[in-house]
Amino acid sequence: MAERTLILASASPRRRELLAAIVPEFSVILSEVEEFDDPPVETLAERLAVAKVQAVAGRNPSACVVGADTVVVADGNVLGKPVDHDDARHMLRRLAGHWHEVRTGVAVVTGGRLSAATSISRVLVHRFTDSEIAAYVDSGRPIDKAGAYGIQDADVPTVDAMDGCFCGVMGLPLWLTARLLSECGVSHASPPMERCLTCPER
Repeated sequence: MAERTLILASASPRRRELLAAIVPEFSVILSEVEEFDDPPVETLAERLAVAKVQAVAGRNPSACVVGADTVVVADGNVLGKPVDHDDARHMLRRLAGHWHEVRTGVAVVTGGRLSAATSISRVLVHRFTDSEIAAYVDSGRPIDKAGAYGIQDADVPTVDAMDGCFCGVMGLPLWLTARLLSECGVSHASPPMERCLTCPER
């Protein structure tokens, strides 16, 4: 039996890059699901991921669909993507020098079968100065990221410490995604990046 076509239900370039590390061929279809932040916080990322894959799978019933969503949780409050530069500056000032939680929910649906799980990491954001925040926000990079920072932005000291999955904080935890794909019968490679070798989710 031929393997199903794989679809990534995400507009995120980071998720495309990460998924390509373990699956060479897939297409991208946006879910067009409206974001929501209904409680509880603990299941929000996973519920958003499920909503995305179900929306795309409904239009592509013969495909295998994978989707993800990331939420930043600080002091019990959800921080999504900043709406503008002022919002990004506010988020970075709020997170700077403090630990917070990053939850990335991943969902895979194929042939009506749904598998979903959540990767949870703790991150200590760099204690930015106001000038560092201004320069980072002016670069435009924080605008499309939950919490207004990217752990992968190597030229900017965004993160001082992390306990969890680096790829999960980026937006797609690869070991978790690989397990869910396996459960749905989708072949994949092992995560190739060196940092994945020491990932606690391996």
